[in-house]
Amino acid sequence: MRKLLLALLCISNFLFAQKNISVQYELFENKQLVPNRSIVVNADRMNCNIINSSTSEQFYIDYTNKVTIKSASYDGVKYAVYTPFDSLIAPVYNNELDTILGYHCKKCTYTIFSNKYEVWYTSELGQNACPAIAFAPPTGTVLKYVINGNRMVIAKAISKADKIEAFNASGVVNINEPKYVAAQIKSRYTTIQVFDKEQLNFDNALSKPESFVSNTTYHLCNGNILLKKITLPPNSSQGMYYIKLTDWSNGDAYDRVGSVFTIQADKETNLLTALQKGIQALPTFIDNQNEVYQGIVCTKNYAPCTELMRFFTPFGVGYFNNKRIIDGYTWSDSVVYKQEVTSLIPSNQKEIWIGVYIGNYDKGGHKVSLELDFYPEPDMDTIHKFIAPLFNTVNIMEACGQNYGRLFEHDTLEFDVDITDSLHDVQLLFTTTGHGGWGGGDEFNPRLNTILIDNKQVFEITPWRTDCGTYRLSNPSSGNFPDGLSSSDFSRSNWCPGTLTPPFMIPLNNLNIGTHHFKLIIKQGKSEGGGFNHWCTSGVLVGLKN
Repeated sequence: MRKLLLALLCISNFLFAQKNISVQYELFENKQLVPNRSIVVNADRMNCNIINSSTSEQFYIDYTNKVTIKSASYDGVKYAVYTPFDSLIAPVYNNELDTILGYHCKKCTYTIFSNKYEVWYTSELGQNACPAIAFAPPTGTVLKYVINGNRMVIAKAISKADKIEAFNASGVVNINEPKYVAAQIKSRYTTIQVFDKEQLNFDNALSKPESFVSNTTYHLCNGNILLKKITLPPNSSQGMYYIKLTDWSNGDAYDRVGSVFTIQADKETNLLTALQKGIQALPTFIDNQNEVYQGIVCTKNYAPCTELMRFFTPFGVGYFNNKRIIDGYTWSDSVVYKQEVTSLIPSNQKEIWIGVYIGNYDKGGHKVSLELDFYPEPDMDTIHKFIAPLFNTVNIMEACGQNYGRLFEHDTLEFDVDITDSLHDVQLLFTTTGHGGWGGGDEFNPRLNTILIDNKQVFEITPWRTDCGTYRLSNPSSGNFPDGLSSSDFSRSNWCPGTLTPPFMIPLNNLNIGTHHFKLIIKQGKSEGGGFNHWCTSGVLVGLKN
């Protein structure tokens, strides 16, 4: 019987050796099958094509000309990259053996970007085939490969195949690997260009718009605010969002507070109301010194701006590069800030208002570009986001009279919030930066921040950055001091010139339906002479609706 089985196996192998083959592979990670993922390789001795369920790219191996081919279409153009075998990582052969689907296999290994590939191949099928093009394929049919011992691609079944089509190069544009990878990456996500080198400066000749319409750029509040209503991509709840802001000085030499924000336009009162009717249209918070602060906390009918990104312009990047030349210092052309904002982009809206603020009183000011990037995740479950901006003391309408956040020297920012939805995965995104630009000012002195909800402390921190010297080459107009330091080097209250300040993520899993009392306490320093301290803070409640 044993001899009969061996004879039948030899006959089967001989028949396969005379035919084209189709090999189906499964994928495993940490010994667990990856569902809905597969690779199919169709091959004869001269060609094989590789169908990978995780990508729309096409992969081929041309054994006659000893090249691998990968091809994809972007923006209606089909591109291809040809890679000779001899430019790929060559195998190292050893004496290990294995049997897969009844075929005797030999082993070779590769090292690619510090990853170890262990590859098993057989000559008993009489065909050349391989499910990957990352390495120079060994002669024969690859039935298994393992990456770093925990990711495995292994043949599940082998069958006869029809005629194997070679790669059709008609109408294909041949490009090199770097250009192909760039096009490939770009094709995978959607970019919405919100602003393109738009100016943010001080210009008191600007008039207020009578109305706001979509896809129009508005310069508002004496030039300190850019605003536009944009359309979100389809299926925008199934994916991740990032914002990317690029800043150039256009004449302003100093570091400034900046903010990227959205507006909850469904509220009866919001920033749009104030931009049309004036700052007096906003609800007020009056501290115990009778100082009035406009639009800094939510009410039943008002929502402050939802802050997507807090950033700080550097000292004069771009504009002052040639005005302060120092041997050995190669100044940056611009500063780029990029941050994930998935939890802050609504899942139930087709359009949103998005804006950029930079506080400055310079006629040249700054130029900024802003894009919103959407990275789709088709397998992601559809979710219903909860987004509620609670407070925002960044005086976005500073040039229109909005007060600085100075209240913390004498008072506590406190307010009530009504939670009407059943929520899970709730977090408070809390962004805080201290300001007061002299030796005793809060910019240069650590101050304790404390948050209480229903009189219970949920968060406490002394926000501080000690890495500001890292960004010296983005700050050409920063002053140099006798001790060799520059102003941009100094540690600060949670910010540096030329950086963004990410929010603290505070879990609030016990925030149930009902009214909750919030308090923000900051041990703000005292004013000195004409100088005063202030804190730019924002808090946004995010989560998922049950």
